[in-house]
Amino acid sequence: MRTHPELQAHPDYFRKSVVQLADNVYQAFGFAASNAYMIVGDDGVIIIDTTESTGAAENVLAEFRKITNLPVHTIIYTHSHRDHVSGASVFAKDHNPDILASEKFSDDFLAVASDHPLPTQAMQARTKRQFGIGLKYPDEFIGIGVGPGDRPMQGLGAGSLPPTRRIGEDGEHLTLCGVELQLVMAPGETPDHMVIWYPEKNVLFCGDNFYRSFPNLYAIRGTVYRDFDTWADTLDLLMQFNAQILAPGHTKAITNADEIKSLLTDYREAIRHVTEQTRKGMDAGMTIDQLANSVTLPDDLAKKPHLREYYGRVDWSVRAYCVGTMGWFDGNPTSLGTLAPDEEAKRFIELVGGVDALMAAVEKAHSDGEYQWALQLIDRLIYLDSSNTQAIHLKADILREYAGEQINCPARHYYLRSSKEMKSEI
Repeated sequence: MRTHPELQAHPDYFRKSVVQLADNVYQAFGFAASNAYMIVGDDGVIIIDTTESTGAAENVLAEFRKITNLPVHTIIYTHSHRDHVSGASVFAKDHNPDILASEKFSDDFLAVASDHPLPTQAMQARTKRQFGIGLKYPDEFIGIGVGPGDRPMQGLGAGSLPPTRRIGEDGEHLTLCGVELQLVMAPGETPDHMVIWYPEKNVLFCGDNFYRSFPNLYAIRGTVYRDFDTWADTLDLLMQFNAQILAPGHTKAITNADEIKSLLTDYREAIRHVTEQTRKGMDAGMTIDQLANSVTLPDDLAKKPHLREYYGRVDWSVRAYCVGTMGWFDGNPTSLGTLAPDEEAKRFIELVGGVDALMAAVEKAHSDGEYQWALQLIDRLIYLDSSNTQAIHLKADILREYAGEQINCPARHYYLRSSKEMKSEI
């Protein structure tokens, strides 16, 4: 099937390698959705993040064992997202290491700790769609935008271990295996983010506060609000380290101090721009839909490779900021009450001249490549009659074609997986 030209380059970019960042610091890159790091100390090693699966962790550990057989002394989680913690059991086997994390570390399933029931089935379904689980590599599934597609899925999410020690808000200076590290709270993609500073080697392990893509300010799998302003403030904090090596949770490490400062500045400015423009539009009375279709990055930022919308998307971020700061109501009094979808569909279809007329409009939009309009029209046919097999299969075809145009991997995956579900291919 069709793939956006920029995504076609991702398999080469994410080719597996173990990269030596300093004389005792190694990055396992391209083995999993996220990176794992090893610091070799005097009498043991420190592992920073552990990948998304036991299968990937086993492959990483085998490569690390070609470098050293020293025991795993400590595992450090940068944050609680499952793609960073789910190989811990592999690294911990036979060693009983300490596992360090922020005191705010919690199950990331909905990115919040809760004693009450949550919509976990909806979250699971949406997670499979966002990450393209079940899609075919490489025709359908190229990668996740900030990680490779060709990676093991055995033991996905299965190997996480709870922290044995939690680091407080003030952080800590530690000496582990003769290695002096500073653990610093740095909320961004999650409130429990913690960065690791290795001053002797000038290496900053920044977790998911930076990676080579417009940031995932909102994940379509479903998340609580990620505080945009706090994330931007954290980027200022990261710049204060004056790191010579930036080791992110996803994508390749950066090994030039000037480039690191420039990239982090761009990242901060992109988040600040989206936040400020959305806030100004809200203050001017614009609705969520109007803002999502009007707020864009300035050209000088939008064209930069590290801000391309491979993983996060600007319009999704705009919507998240509106809902996260003001709730679902967009200020338009019409929105205070809406017709049920089936009732609105019935009246709309009558207005345009009936089912045949609407289907003709859908087919024209489809043939013209106006996929979004075609989807919005055909949904009314499905709302009117959820057993309309013709409409359902046509929507599946439209979604598949629309997926081929996407630069954003989560959007591509969501369209493709949804298309297959409609045709019962998964």
